Amino acid sequence: MNIVWAFTFIPVIAICIIPFLNLKWKAISVYGAVSSIALLTSIVAIKVLLGGTFELTLQGSFISGPIRLQVDALSAWFMLIINFGFVTGGFYGIFYMSAYKNQPKNLTLSAILFVLLYTALVSLCSIQNSFIFLVAWEIMALSAFLSIIFEHEKVATVKAGINYLIQSHVSIILLMIGFLWVASQTGSYDFNAIRSYSLAHPGGVSLQLYLIFFVGFAIKAGFVPFHTWLPYAHPAAPSHISGIMSGLLIKIGIFGILRMLLLISVDYKIIGIIILVISLISGVYGIMMAILQQNLKKILAYSSVENIGIIGIGIGLGCIGLGSNNLILCSLGFAGALLHTLNHSLFKSLLFFTAGNVYQATHSLDIEKMGGLIKKMPQTAFLFLIAALAICGLPPFNGFISEFILYSGLFSLVHSATVVSLLGIVTTIMALVLIGGLAMICFTKTFGVVFLGSPRYEFHHEVKELPFMQLLPLYLIVSLILIIGLFPRIFLDILIKPIQLFTNLHQLPFTSFQGSGIETLLSVSQSSLYFIVAIIFIWTLRKLLLHKRTKTISSTWGCGYTAPTAKIQYTGGSFSKTYSQLFGLLFQINKKEKVVKGIFPAKASLVTYTYDKIEKWLIDYPIINFRHFLGRFLFIQNGRVQSYVAYGIVFIIVILTLTFCNFLI
Repeated sequence: MNIVWAFTFIPVIAICIIPFLNLKWKAISVYGAVSSIALLTSIVAIKVLLGGTFELTLQGSFISGPIRLQVDALSAWFMLIINFGFVTGGFYGIFYMSAYKNQPKNLTLSAILFVLLYTALVSLCSIQNSFIFLVAWEIMALSAFLSIIFEHEKVATVKAGINYLIQSHVSIILLMIGFLWVASQTGSYDFNAIRSYSLAHPGGVSLQLYLIFFVGFAIKAGFVPFHTWLPYAHPAAPSHISGIMSGLLIKIGIFGILRMLLLISVDYKIIGIIILVISLISGVYGIMMAILQQNLKKILAYSSVENIGIIGIGIGLGCIGLGSNNLILCSLGFAGALLHTLNHSLFKSLLFFTAGNVYQATHSLDIEKMGGLIKKMPQTAFLFLIAALAICGLPPFNGFISEFILYSGLFSLVHSATVVSLLGIVTTIMALVLIGGLAMICFTKTFGVVFLGSPRYEFHHEVKELPFMQLLPLYLIVSLILIIGLFPRIFLDILIKPIQLFTNLHQLPFTSFQGSGIETLLSVSQSSLYFIVAIIFIWTLRKLLLHKRTKTISSTWGCGYTAPTAKIQYTGGSFSKTYSQLFGLLFQINKKEKVVKGIFPAKASLVTYTYDKIEKWLIDYPIINFRHFLGRFLFIQNGRVQSYVAYGIVFIIVILTLTFCNFLI
């Protein structure tokens, strides 16, 4: 109970005092509040993952009824992810937001919103009352919306925020429908009522109920086709908020999907196939769109869609294993999904933070204006490279571990598969391979165009590396990325408790799986550790042997070409030109060009940008048709006073007629 009171009063006190503090103490109070709550909730989460329990029932009100709080292993796993993300993101944000110190009112609101957003996210992991859950969900949505539009003087930023707000409330409406459906039938808002109602109505009713919840949470998670808010909101928000949104906010959608799997009894095989198909489309489509983007943050936003697809593949495989009583597939599927949730929160937040460094140094997110930044921002380039290698699923980094687990689950099915299921397995494996290959293309392009080569644009200010203190949380994230990649057994053992919620097994050591591939995974990690130690030894020996030699720096050999210019380098567009031509039918690629004419032409230009066809079909066309429908009634609003008076008279006559008819009845 003391933890609940502390969790309640710490953010309240911080929010109350923030407006009266100077900028330095605002930052201290925000970070102190977040760190204190993170410490308290992490203690609870670790105890639960070690076998403890936490459950508490508050009195509530006559509207909500009793409010039950519970932290199980699934809640604990997500709470730890959220805590680490906000502690590192908050520390980075202190330095990132110092660039806006001439906007004290905006910084005050931003500080309050940061505390609210964090408190709401952590609360959602433990609330077991649907009414209070919706309240916390709304606080989260509004806090994120106001955080996105921090730079509200920009029209594009406000549009991105409104786009996010509308789609978030579509999500809330769907969740509300699901919760009210259960409450109207059971008379209770407690999550246990969802379980009891589902058990009493198996089959189609439970399936419909789960699909309503799934779509509601999928909008927040960013599955295709519910992803269209991400490419606008992530680039518009400050970089520490972008990192938190991509690394943590969309994961609460994943948490909701998993939570409902534990509450609603459905045909898990059917649900697994549905989730798997949507996830495969999300993974492939997300990375295909990311390759074509020229805005650095937009690349990362579409990459988030891809990684949500990978997490969804794990959930789909876990459900299929659960429905077919294949405990190995079930365990590996959910393990891969949960571990990739952590992994993505790490390398994606790191990518957004380094993108923030680039933005602060160059004041631009257009990769076509960059180039050669590795010479001026070597630490940022190194950190971005580590995150890029991790997101591509290469050893010895964490992305390799979770993706290897998913591959292991798929290959464990091959020997016992029927012809139909074998086709599905091969399709899923090919999709994962395609996602990995396209991710390498995407981040080779991104890293190469941004950090390598020569500058493509002359900035009117000095481009330099950021202070080490701003980079410190980024190095902390890199450390955890490497620890997961080199010592995966630690995290796989921790995941046993969350997976037991789905499998109902009390003893499930991963190394006991025969033929599951986990032994191979541990061997790869061990070999990677030896390889890294060997590299460090050789590098140290080289430094000792050559430290007295004179160093000379010269230009790279250009194959005999002595007059290179930045214009002959690959741009982002030219790098992906062959790819865009190959898959051009899947995308809408628009061009703006100034045609070259004459023998001595004036300056020519060509700009290409990609528009999301799914957004065009599912959002733009319906809105255009709806506006066209409303346009048919414009004659009513004709600007004539006589018409408006006539409308009033008709309205009064109708009311009097209905009243009179009711009186006669």
